[in-house]
Amino acid sequence: MFKKLVFLGIIFLPLILWIVWSNTNKNSSNSSMIYVEKNDENSEKVLNEDLSKYFSGYDGCFVLYDKNQNKYLIYNEAKSEKEISPCSTFKIVNALIGLDTNVLQDENTIFKWNGTKYAIEEWNKDQTLSSAVANSVVWYFQEVASKVGEERMQEYLSKIDYGNKDISGGLTKFWLQSSLKISPRKQVELLRNMYDYKLPFSRKNIDIVKKVLKISEQNGIVLSGKTGSGTDGNKSINGWFIGYVERDNDVFFFAVNIEGKDNATGVLAEQIAKNILKDKNIL
Repeated sequence: MFKKLVFLGIIFLPLILWIVWSNTNKNSSNSSMIYVEKNDENSEKVLNEDLSKYFSGYDGCFVLYDKNQNKYLIYNEAKSEKEISPCSTFKIVNALIGLDTNVLQDENTIFKWNGTKYAIEEWNKDQTLSSAVANSVVWYFQEVASKVGEERMQEYLSKIDYGNKDISGGLTKFWLQSSLKISPRKQVELLRNMYDYKLPFSRKNIDIVKKVLKISEQNGIVLSGKTGSGTDGNKSINGWFIGYVERDNDVFFFAVNIEGKDNATGVLAEQIAKNILKDKNIL
């Protein structure tokens, strides 16, 4: 009996050691790039990549979704799930709601400047939806929100499940470093749903918003997006750039957010996003 047990041990011990070695190696993969694929063939794939070199001095994250590959690439996954004030990226949803409620008729709807002098010269004139998006004119969208009203605004945010849906910060400022918050990952999901006409807005109105979000088109590559900047006093502490790139019959949706004690602006977030997208041969 003892000899039989020894014999079985000799046979199975190498197999047991091989299984242990395999599992150990599997769990010690490179932390800067981890590929996680769910069993369901329709599930999204997630690739976590170390892109910290692009975010020096800032608490930042990058989320990218490749439509054709059904794949996410994420830097700083914990931050990608953190809810943050959307600032002027909320203009995308504000425009959709304004169009759906007939507060806005199309991209040429004019709101008159009331004469208030703003530090940004482009704000000191009458605006259309197109110019208000291009120049990120806060007063234009404050007027949109005022005309939509608190009750309808809340209904729409609940309907599209926008972030924490909290507009308690005030009808004309809840999205400006205030009560409303959304994560970078949810920003990308919102863009995906808008692009695919899965939001509760008409195709016509979604197409209008897509049109005003377009930034550039070159060599068959189209970049669309919106910046956002949040301030604390005179310090820029929250910068966004979200959007998508259309090329080669594919669409790449992205969101960059940076937070810092100062100089964390939408302009910087846009530059970081463009640098990453160019280095990945997307832009």
